[in-house]
Amino acid sequence: MELSSRTVSVVWDENMTTPPLRVSREDYNDVRSSIENAISLGGDIRGILESQKELNPTNDLHNEVCRAGEALSVFGSRWTIEILSALYIAGPRRFNQMKNLLEGISSRTLSDKLRYLADEGLVHRQVTEGPPIRVSYLLTEHGRTCGRLLSPLVAHLKIHLGTVIAQDE
Repeated sequence: MELSSRTVSVVWDENMTTPPLRVSREDYNDVRSSIENAISLGGDIRGILESQKELNPTNDLHNEVCRAGEALSVFGSRWTIEILSALYIAGPRRFNQMKNLLEGISSRTLSDKLRYLADEGLVHRQVTEGPPIRVSYLLTEHGRTCGRLLSPLVAHLKIHLGTVIAQDE
């Protein structure tokens, strides 16, 4: 599947939260090429999973959809994507640093979501003995892997929305 060559033309104005990220034409093309590779790999993986009907005669589309929903459910609740993105982009952070990065999140919600993501194996709570005792949050290997796998999707959406553009546009 080839990406559309159509580029969304965005003129930044004061109503947009952030101006588009400008990258060199070469880097822009490299990102688009990587996205196309990810799309191709995704199709290959889907084909492999779909071909397993002989080994799983009771498998049907309903079961496939349910398994996909279960696998993605952790990303579906409010603030989980934002927290995981913050840790993937910014690296390990202490609680108040996280709260400052995530505009609008309450302390209670952040605490609950960090605990949930730790239970899901995506975030690690690292305690450094003090005084004072310091607690940082960082992605586990599983969390970093999810971030790497989601990067092509995020890049595709940024290009589609016009929030990442080539320098010469």
